[in-house]
Amino acid sequence: MIEVEIYAPGLRSESNVMQLRNQMDHFPKVRYKVDARHDLVYFEIDRPGDISQMEIHQIFDAIDLQPRFVGQIPEELRTGQTTRLA
Repeated sequence: MIEVEIYAPGLRSESNVMQLRNQMDHFPKVRYKVDARHDLVYFEIDRPGDISQMEIHQIFDAIDLQPRFVGQIPEELRTGQTTRLA
C-alpha cells in the first residue's frame, strides 16, 4: 500500500471539497480522507497502477488548486508503473 499526503492551499472552501469528491469518483479504488481545516488530503493506494502522480495533479488542476506533495513521492507513483511480483 502507498500512502501519500497532499497539501492543497484553498481546499478548505466547501465548494472545493465538493469538487474534489466529484473528481475522486473517477478513481473508485483510491481511498482518501480530507482534512479541510489544514488543506490536506491523505491518499491510500493499494496498487500503484490505480493512480499516478500526473493524475493527482490533474485532479487538483480541475478544481484550480495547486497540489504539493508532503514528503517523498514513491517511485511507483512517479512513474505510474505497477510493481509485479515474479
